[in-house]
Amino acid sequence: MRIGGSPRDLVRCTSADELAETVARLDSAGDTLLVVGGGSNLVVADGPLDLTAVIAANESLSLVDASTLRVGAGTVWDDVVAFAVEHGLGGIEALSGIPGSAGATPVQNVGAYGAEISDVLTRVRLYNRETGADEWVPAESLDLAYRYSNLKFTARAVVLEIELRLKEAELSAPLRHLGGQRLPLAQARENIIATRRAKGMVLDAEDHDTWSAGSFFTNPIVPAPLADAIANDTGGDTMPRFTQPDGRVKLSAAWLIERAGFPRGYPGNGAPARLSSKHTLALTNRGDATAEDIVALARDVRAGVDKRFGVVLEPEPVWVGVEM
Repeated sequence: MRIGGSPRDLVRCTSADELAETVARLDSAGDTLLVVGGGSNLVVADGPLDLTAVIAANESLSLVDASTLRVGAGTVWDDVVAFAVEHGLGGIEALSGIPGSAGATPVQNVGAYGAEISDVLTRVRLYNRETGADEWVPAESLDLAYRYSNLKFTARAVVLEIELRLKEAELSAPLRHLGGQRLPLAQARENIIATRRAKGMVLDAEDHDTWSAGSFFTNPIVPAPLADAIANDTGGDTMPRFTQPDGRVKLSAAWLIERAGFPRGYPGNGAPARLSSKHTLALTNRGDATAEDIVALARDVRAGVDKRFGVVLEPEPVWVGVEM
């Protein structure tokens, strides 16, 4: 987002062992620390920060067997997808173009266009900050759900490496934005990246619509009666809704934001922080926004959706030194 201040110190870790050892040392010293991957999902306060930033820079990517990828936490995620597609391995092509590092993907069960990390994640190497253990744990132990794991917002453990079980394939998994159509893997990847770029979700230094943390709010999951009430109130034939296994309904945060009176580009020219002109779910820095500008816009949008529909949107990014 190109906002935020500077930490008092920074340590760059280029191996999984070094990452675990650094976190252990700083924890033992009682230091306040922030583990950072690609930094694409952070909202950081302005000014000096009383913490040490630990950069996960352990980039590694290898095939354990014909279909299992082992990936260092600091590896650029899109490089992982490209590697899989080049080797004819399907399962993560729909996650093309998502910024950030591989180690972040299990933390909030990253997903897009009908695919989620939980579909392919088999195990994760964690440094447990509570017990000091460095161990591989099964994906099932992370309670993975929609944009959730029991790692999220807890800082209880640091992801060091991940393993993904993919499958040899010529065609992609069904792509939700194409009505379930399947494409050759490379074509699917190109389509996803083009779709994300059209929404301003691929970083371009010249395009302020891309100076964002991506989708800023998660799609809310609400009781079915509330979803019905919203649909009736809005003449909701066009309201996106996805029934969940427990009977609740997932709604589109972008759809709610627009219909609560926040169009693309809100609040208009001259504002340092605005909704993207390409996608209402992205809060953008127009060049000189501060962290407080972004936070104020987020509060405004969330309050408006709550007032209009009785739905409280939850932010996706990690907040450092600022609060909603």
